[in-house]
Amino acid sequence: MLSGKKILVGVTGSIAAYKTAYLVRELIKLDAEVKVVMTAAACEFISPLTLSTLSKNPVAIEFIKDEETGEWQNHVDLGLWADLFIIAPTSANTLSKLVSGNADNLLIATYLSAKCPIWIAPAMDLDMFKHFSTQENLEHLRANKVRVIDPTSGELASGLEGKGRMEEPEQIAQHIHDFFIGNSKIKGKTVLITGGPTYESIDPVRFIGNYSSGKTGVLLADECANRGAHVILITGPTHAKVQNPSIKVIGVKSALEMKAAVESHWSESSVGIFSAAVADYRPAQAADEKIKKSSDSLQIDLVKNPDILFWAGQNKTADQYLVGFALETENEEANGVKKLEKKNLDLLVLNSLRDKGAGFGHDTNKVSFIKPNNKIRNFELKDKSIVMVDIIDEIESDLA
Repeated sequence: MLSGKKILVGVTGSIAAYKTAYLVRELIKLDAEVKVVMTAAACEFISPLTLSTLSKNPVAIEFIKDEETGEWQNHVDLGLWADLFIIAPTSANTLSKLVSGNADNLLIATYLSAKCPIWIAPAMDLDMFKHFSTQENLEHLRANKVRVIDPTSGELASGLEGKGRMEEPEQIAQHIHDFFIGNSKIKGKTVLITGGPTYESIDPVRFIGNYSSGKTGVLLADECANRGAHVILITGPTHAKVQNPSIKVIGVKSALEMKAAVESHWSESSVGIFSAAVADYRPAQAADEKIKKSSDSLQIDLVKNPDILFWAGQNKTADQYLVGFALETENEEANGVKKLEKKNLDLLVLNSLRDKGAGFGHDTNKVSFIKPNNKIRNFELKDKSIVMVDIIDEIESDLA
């Protein structure tokens, strides 16, 4: 999946522009965020409204003047926004402009402003594709690290048979998916994730627990698995379900069960992400039968649960990367720094219940990253799925 990835799709004047609708749809199905920039000629082949509806974003065609600054800079904004810019279809005319830098439209100006990888998917008649000028342009772009998705052979709009058909949208989407997965530093690595609450039994029908839904652990597991990692998810009781079938899910109930599962799998893991909301205490003795309501008060002796994250930090090798989570209600950053140091973490994800829309029971969250040497990075309120992308991106930025 491409959750959190920003794909800019360029469309030029070619009969193959109709395929772009299918490409945008495929990218949206992969959870990518998609924006479209079109040339004026492209609008003759496919409606901007169609691509706007499918991408769920306005389509950019013309330069837009910023009313506050007076600057014409939407090409810069688009170029900086994208994680990947693919021009599909790329006509012979646009191909020559990419080489010469002739920025007479928004698409080319955006291309010149982009800081991300650039891909093109040529589409033209077979003689145009074979022409030496086209081939020289393609070689020039390849030499300058523009990825060319070669056209396929088949029936062309002219009625001729030969090479020049734009690659099919499903294949282009798969190439994009493989590109991001292939670049992942956790691909092939084992990632151990803990999630959900723990339930500490009082008797057969009652327990001590918390409000954790387990959604964070599941989202983290899916994101890591989608990047090619071997994921082991150890989770307390949760209704959240993983989407990636490759994830190994180990269901537990209590803190002691979670610790035993972590001890069994930590040594084989390269990365540990401990997001579980483990109960700090458990009843010293769980009753075998349901406790009857026989008096106005009930005394329950509690004993401390093992600190699973602390154990992992103490048993971490130099090749392992450990992430912990903290939920604080006061002195958040100071307490977070202490936890990072005490538990030998590489990264602490700090949550605060003070922030509206954050914490338990929300689809959004607002976090801060704390790393050794007092490196602190604060984020705005985001959808939880995007927060998970930020976390995994941060881990990958630290991995060798």
